[in-house]
Amino acid sequence: QVQLVESGGGLVQAGGSLRLSCSASGRTFSSHIMGWFRQLPGNERDFVAAITRNGLSTFYADSVKGRFTISRDNAENTVFLQMNGLKPEDTAVYYCAARRYGSNVYRNDYDYWGQGTQVTVSS
Repeated sequence: QVQLVESGGGLVQAGGSLRLSCSASGRTFSSHIMGWFRQLPGNERDFVAAITRNGLSTFYADSVKGRFTISRDNAENTVFLQMNGLKPEDTAVYYCAARRYGSNVYRNDYDYWGQGTQVTVSS
């Protein structure tokens, strides 16, 4: 069992920045692919970013590429999402997710999910 806890969400003006953190329990954090998804009410959770087990490869949705950066610190069992140049359309609940197996990091079928953290961007 892996438990994930997100933090760092809040209210920010357009053009501002936020850094989301996700702390994971357990001793097998480094064996999991980590991802960030976001969701608006009534919608499915959409892929935002992912990072491989060793952190050597990252993946981003086209809508956030160049503005968001995902990173991980396996020694601290933590994954981050640095969000710069925020836009009102980035407003959503952001979820941290982990998966042990699977070749498609874009699908929202990860094994473990955090409780979510609200990000609101005002214009």
